[in-house]
Amino acid sequence: MKTLEQQLGNYGLYHRSKRNVLTHFFGIPLIVFAVLCLLGRIEIPLASYLITGAHIAVTASVIYYLMLSFSLGMIMAVILALMVLPASLVSQLSVYEWLSMSIGIFVFGWILQFIGHYFEGKKPAFVDDIVGLIIGPLYVLAEALFMLGLYRDLEQKIEVIAGPTKP
Repeated sequence: MKTLEQQLGNYGLYHRSKRNVLTHFFGIPLIVFAVLCLLGRIEIPLASYLITGAHIAVTASVIYYLMLSFSLGMIMAVILALMVLPASLVSQLSVYEWLSMSIGIFVFGWILQFIGHYFEGKKPAFVDDIVGLIIGPLYVLAEALFMLGLYRDLEQKIEVIAGPTKP
């Protein structure tokens, strides 16, 4: 398995433009939220609990993030858990409302992504490595933390792999 630095550095190769990173701050959370809304309709009764597809996706994602970095994995766990709450409300709407809202948010998130990659002049990372789909949310978190002056060592390691961010 690749290290955190390798995963974020490889993803960073496709995301050096500040405008692209900015569109990802909005696009990726929207896409993740839409996926959680869609998966929230999948219900699996387990003893006295009702597990949804969103719960399974969040659990699997958080396990992977924790394997890469305990601290970032914990932050992602909180963020994803907070996203599941409103997503579960959307998944309880009528089929028409649920699909309209979920697909609309999903498409809008991807439009933002592709606008960012237009600025970047590069294709999305997942085209070359499907793992980019799971790394994207972690990358956005890392970039936000870098902007706050946190995880400077990690930021430097990513820049060694991907190069500096460009205006």
